[in-house]
Amino acid sequence: MSEECCGVDAPPKSRASDSATPPATVTAGAATAVTGGTGAAHDDLSPWWKDRGLRLPATSGILLAASLVAGWTGGAEWFVTVLQSLSLTAGAATFVPSTVRRLLRGSLGVGLLMSIAAIGAVLLGHVGEAAALAFLFSIAEALEDRAMDRARHGLRALLSLIPNAALIERDGKPLTLPASDIMIGDILVVRAGERVATDGIVSSGRGSVDTSAITGESMPAAVETGDTVFAGSINGEGALRIRATANGSDNSLTTIVKLVEQANAQKGNRARLADRIARPLVPIVLGVAAAIVGFGFLVGDPELWTERALVVLVAASPCALAIAVPVTVISAIGSASKLGIIVKSGAAFERMGSIRTVAFDKTGTLTQNRPSVVAVETLATVTRDEVLTIAAALETHSTHPLAHAVLAEQPVHAEAENVREDAGRGISGTLHGLSVRAGSTRWMDAGELSPAALRLADDGMTVIAIEREGIVIGLLGIRDELRPEAAEAVAQLASAGIRTLMLTGDNARTAATIARDAGIGDVRAELLPADKASAISSLTNDAPTAMIGDGINDAPALATADVGIAMGATGSAAAVESADVAFTGSDLRLIPVALLHARRGRRIMTGNIVLSLAIIIGLFPLALTGVLGLAGVVLVHELAELVVILNGLRAARLSRSLDSRSVLGDRRQPQPVRSLV
Repeated sequence: MSEECCGVDAPPKSRASDSATPPATVTAGAATAVTGGTGAAHDDLSPWWKDRGLRLPATSGILLAASLVAGWTGGAEWFVTVLQSLSLTAGAATFVPSTVRRLLRGSLGVGLLMSIAAIGAVLLGHVGEAAALAFLFSIAEALEDRAMDRARHGLRALLSLIPNAALIERDGKPLTLPASDIMIGDILVVRAGERVATDGIVSSGRGSVDTSAITGESMPAAVETGDTVFAGSINGEGALRIRATANGSDNSLTTIVKLVEQANAQKGNRARLADRIARPLVPIVLGVAAAIVGFGFLVGDPELWTERALVVLVAASPCALAIAVPVTVISAIGSASKLGIIVKSGAAFERMGSIRTVAFDKTGTLTQNRPSVVAVETLATVTRDEVLTIAAALETHSTHPLAHAVLAEQPVHAEAENVREDAGRGISGTLHGLSVRAGSTRWMDAGELSPAALRLADDGMTVIAIEREGIVIGLLGIRDELRPEAAEAVAQLASAGIRTLMLTGDNARTAATIARDAGIGDVRAELLPADKASAISSLTNDAPTAMIGDGINDAPALATADVGIAMGATGSAAAVESADVAFTGSDLRLIPVALLHARRGRRIMTGNIVLSLAIIIGLFPLALTGVLGLAGVVLVHELAELVVILNGLRAARLSRSLDSRSVLGDRRQPQPVRSLV
């Protein structure tokens, strides 16, 4: 039976789908649960006719149907009773044992109501109705478990992305080891078509890797020496030698799995609300039933009113209410994970559905966190190539982060001699016998190019002056560029009625430029981490607010927000731990996708709760007045419960507008996401 209805101590079913150890908890130390036995641990979900959890309910139903047929065809009464009794036994066996164990510990549950109703029906001579009660309750619960298994199956499949074994080199010797035994520094040899067993950096080789299962990116990414690759990626062509930067049991994919499994272990606020409604309802219903029986003795017809009390017990069973939200949450979280949206809890998923304000960090979130040369200004007598050649010749000796941007722009160049770096100011040397320098305009006067230097700075660029023989001959404008999909994502949020703003520690001029290009009008710059958290706290007082970031300095704000979203589960560990949601990729268009998916799921949850309460409220007077008998109430109640389950499973459906191919595949013709609003 489901944990929500009958308690966490229900005996485990021996399902084919659960025959292997489920990854309920994944830790770095539990390497075998994550990697070593991956292939065996995640068999395909068994067909329904092979599901052991459905066997007893199915047996109960077959026997009940046989008893009906026997009764209609004039079979012996004792034979009909035997069939009904066997049907009752098979159905009750699925929930009575766990109910008794919980009762011995002083815990009440829905199973207790069902057990009392069945026993009372038998005592009153209604064995057939008791059998129908047991069958319908057991089959509804079994189908609920089946639905949850189906929703969880997609999450468990993440573990199959890690290969069971990997070919590595240690001390120049090839070894084939379980993936869980890989250590930092090992050299992985990954051939074409093979999966990468852990995170690493390409040490030799060139090719392309398919990361669609990890990040949701539809196009393979080209990699070469120095590029980072993640566990679970598929090597498309050629052989790669990859130096492991993470242990086989503790990498980006196992981090994702931990987050996913946390989602299964928790329930959202509405789920807790459903539990709060259900817990007092059980003793209240028992009290009402006892009062009805007492009234029967007072009026002199105890048998009639005892029967009605039993019907009331069934009518008021809150099982549909208890399962209404968990099925929806697990279904929705499972489908979101297919797009690389990892929700850490049901509570976070519910809050996502109410978000009305989104605050963005700038660096690494709205921008690519990869500075590049975006402008080159030169004197009239100097070419662009001359300026870049001098800059690259000097910067090849530099450890400054901006040096990578210059070298990426001019990879082929001569090397300067007598190079000397002045930390924080620039670098100097000689090239082809001429003295050259590169550095901040605060260090050297830009001369004729001073107006250009001011213009580049106003556009949010870091300006590097290039000097030859004492004369500044050119300027390089370097900026961490806006992600190409950022403006589109912001526009989609606006179309969904969600306000956006930027919170950043960068200078106001750069922040304003990036925000303008992204379409964000509210910019708050030069903020310390505590300032960001304070701003988020203020925003949450006005409307449900999400904070999106990826760095350690974003952690306080992520924790303060109603929903903290970390861009990239392999980014800052502090950001991921503080966030409620992690995106395994970096495409900002997943943000409106995630929020609108949660909004739709929240509507389904609300509908389930309303429907579940309506079932109880509607059936209670009908049962009390005798309009519906035991069989009628059982049928209506359990069929309505199945409707709740099926409605909750709708949350697993992603509309075509949310398909990863349409969201991430064609940047030129993005698909709208407003269909969920």
